[in-house]
Amino acid sequence: MRRPAVLIVAAGLLWTGCSSDTASDASDASSIDETEETEQTEQAEETEEPADGATSDGGGGTVDTATADTDDTSSGEVSSGEVSSYRIDVWADNWSAVYVDGELIGEDSVPITTERSFNSESFTFEASMPFTLAIEAKDFKETDSGLEYIGEQNQQMGDGGVIAQVTDLSTGDVVAVTDSGWTALVVHQAPLNTECEDDPDPDSTCEYLILETPADWAAVDFDDSAWVVATEWSAAEVDPKDGYVEIDWDPSAEFIWGTDLEVDNTILLRTTVS
Repeated sequence: MRRPAVLIVAAGLLWTGCSSDTASDASDASSIDETEETEQTEQAEETEEPADGATSDGGGGTVDTATADTDDTSSGEVSSGEVSSYRIDVWADNWSAVYVDGELIGEDSVPITTERSFNSESFTFEASMPFTLAIEAKDFKETDSGLEYIGEQNQQMGDGGVIAQVTDLSTGDVVAVTDSGWTALVVHQAPLNTECEDDPDPDSTCEYLILETPADWAAVDFDDSAWVVATEWSAAEVDPKDGYVEIDWDPSAEFIWGTDLEVDNTILLRTTVS
């Protein structure tokens, strides 16, 4: 509240010093008024401005964001946006390419045209959970007939199979393996008439089915609801060789493929790691 200045003059008397005293009193009063106004303004500003680390809650109050962040961290919850480093180990009969969230991270270093290429591969990548893991796997075949060693005494249908595991490099934990939880789409099947296996000209007699590979099939938002469940196969059925023994496989990792190891030649596989 402002305090009014008071000027008292004795009746019938006016001293020359009164003007100075009165001015001094008025000056003092004005100074007091200005001081009070400054204090009130500062108090108002302190009320309106949130403290460091706080934001307005939209209703006149404040939220201490520093405290909220600390609480989230102390709860042990991991943000879905946290990026981690992973390694995927994969063995395929005969060739594979690996994708994470639609991006190719590595493929078999031995070309699919190489007979008996039973090597394993390991690739590292960074991702945040959940992420989409996709594998294209191919069994060796000389032509669309689906056969190998054509024209030789051991002319035959080949057989496929793939196994993979993903390890979190920061913890050493295996966070994903191949199993029947994957979805599968076979895009090359041959021979559909398996009796052509011994024909002298299998390219003329063997029947095959080739599907067009879907665009962006390895992408996160690709709809694979029409795909089938991958089929699990035993090690005895796949008969893995060479590079397979170089990997320390998690017991939960399974060989997977289509429903036929011999007729299914090229297969697309997908899963979500979370």
